[in-house]
Amino acid sequence: MRVVIAGSSGLIGSALVPRLREAGHEVVRLVRRTPQAPDERGWDPAAGHLAPGALEGADAVVNLNGVGVGDKRWTGAYKQQLRDSRLIPTDVLARAVADQGIPVMVSASGVDYYADAGSMPIDESARAGTGFLSGLCRDWERATEPAASGGARVVTLRSGLVLSPSGGVMGQITPLFRFGLGARLGSGDQYWPWITLDDEVGLIAHALESATLDGPVNATGPEPVTNAEFTRQVAAHMRRPAPWFAPPFALRIALGEFADEALLTSKRALPVKLEQDGYVFRHQTLGEALHAVLDG
Repeated sequence: MRVVIAGSSGLIGSALVPRLREAGHEVVRLVRRTPQAPDERGWDPAAGHLAPGALEGADAVVNLNGVGVGDKRWTGAYKQQLRDSRLIPTDVLARAVADQGIPVMVSASGVDYYADAGSMPIDESARAGTGFLSGLCRDWERATEPAASGGARVVTLRSGLVLSPSGGVMGQITPLFRFGLGARLGSGDQYWPWITLDDEVGLIAHALESATLDGPVNATGPEPVTNAEFTRQVAAHMRRPAPWFAPPFALRIALGEFADEALLTSKRALPVKLEQDGYVFRHQTLGEALHAVLDG
């Protein structure tokens, strides 16, 4: 396949490009600067512009755009940046996919689409939430509709916490655990769906090659755990104590809305559609994931 990737320099995109090439696919990367390599094509999503021929001969488009949800405190300006960095590029790509008759589009989303469900398992049919992140994910997925209306098979990946040896959530928390500052957040009863970077790129490759997978897909490991269990296992794996407890009010003071919407809500999301479509996870349990991520 000839696969065009937008967002190839991020955590997921940087791992996806070599994985696809190893599988024999040709990869073209969309860049917002002047192209400097033979596999690069320019685009300016804010201006609705794709370089002539950028998607020529493409069999699929992968959309991984979006600034980090937890990178900055949620001011009004940053909330708008979170929306613009996702919705505008997705709309531009979806319309181009439709116009050029590209048969497949895989686009990022998140488990934050869902409402807090406590300990109840969540499959792809579960209801949407009402907060900012839920609305963001809902609108993000809706931005792919031109591609689907144009006949493309569209897969939207509702990803959980992506666990990577460097960067992402593990890059943020492992220094804390290393110094004995690991802590459960709030009650710790909230479920944290996770997935390794290895499986994230593996399931994107699977989604590209599948003949039947479409619509929203939970990109999460098969055994989500509570925050308390996540904290316990990370601490045990790193052989560090984690006796601390971060009360909700302290998290809200430090992190604002992000604390309630991303850290203290419970989404026990299960990869039902992926497993029904035959995807086999490399890391089935959090223990296996931590071994792969922390031990290399």
